[in-house]
Amino acid sequence: MKSKNQILLLAFLLLFSVASMFASLISGSVDISVGQLLSELSTRNDTLANQILWDIRLPRSLAAFLCGALLAMSGVIMQVLLRNPLADPYILGISGGAAVGALSAILLGLGGLWLTNAAFAGALFSILLVFGIANKFGKWSVTRLLLTGVVVSAGWGAIINILLTTSSTNNVQSMLFWLMGDLSQSQVGAAHFLLLAAALIGGLVISRPMNVLVRGELVALALGISVRALRLILYFSASILTATAVTVAGSVGFVGLLIPHALRLMGARDHRLLIPGSLLLGGSFLLVADTIARNIIAPQQLPVGVVTAVIGVPAFIIILRNSIRD
Repeated sequence: MKSKNQILLLAFLLLFSVASMFASLISGSVDISVGQLLSELSTRNDTLANQILWDIRLPRSLAAFLCGALLAMSGVIMQVLLRNPLADPYILGISGGAAVGALSAILLGLGGLWLTNAAFAGALFSILLVFGIANKFGKWSVTRLLLTGVVVSAGWGAIINILLTTSSTNNVQSMLFWLMGDLSQSQVGAAHFLLLAAALIGGLVISRPMNVLVRGELVALALGISVRALRLILYFSASILTATAVTVAGSVGFVGLLIPHALRLMGARDHRLLIPGSLLLGGSFLLVADTIARNIIAPQQLPVGVVTAVIGVPAFIIILRNSIRD
């Protein structure tokens, strides 16, 4: 992709991100005009619009953008790591481990930081479990990693079903919302955005080796790339990004699968463009999905994961058809 086209694509994605953020902030049960939005963002006061903006919409919109960006970047990394265009951030069981941790906390009546920490602990345990099994006796391979992830995911799925069937009716609703992806209680801080920035910088640093690894392991070895070291970096990077996103928003599907394919269809096949592009488009996509989830049956709200699935299924079919034609 030529340099001018790359700049134009990134500029478009940046403008789309800004527009998506504005749309998320002004729309809801209480409409806020663009002029009112700019005025309220510049100050803090006790008006209803100011409280809605600062205490509800802005934290939720930032969380949506962050989670979408993390999942999209993780999807790019996973597809390179596994050399499989159908790979997504959840394929190695990370979301299952996080779900078991979060549902266990809900079952015990815990919330807030307890739930967040339990979800992250479950995700971290799943990361180490999959890596430990796949790397046993030092025999690292993509096939072993993928099969291990699939089996571990199935195991977590069984535990999740047990937790759902043995829980009270009140807990089940909270559990289902978490499993489908829910941003209503999400909170993000500076540490989350520092992680996003580190992922962007790190991804750009290793973008050239990623470009080579896509062509095959033998090609990468012939060009002097340490494939094993690169795979380890990719695995743990994608895992941490996914674990963080799942901890914040629950299991939001299709972002990590759909966004990399959409960008490649736009011509962004070089990872020097694909990584920043996935950050912007992934964040924007989840912002738009969350805006729809908040407004389509307002004042009630849908889990954002339902909206991403409704959008993602037909969109992915269209992308797949176009890819086959190419």
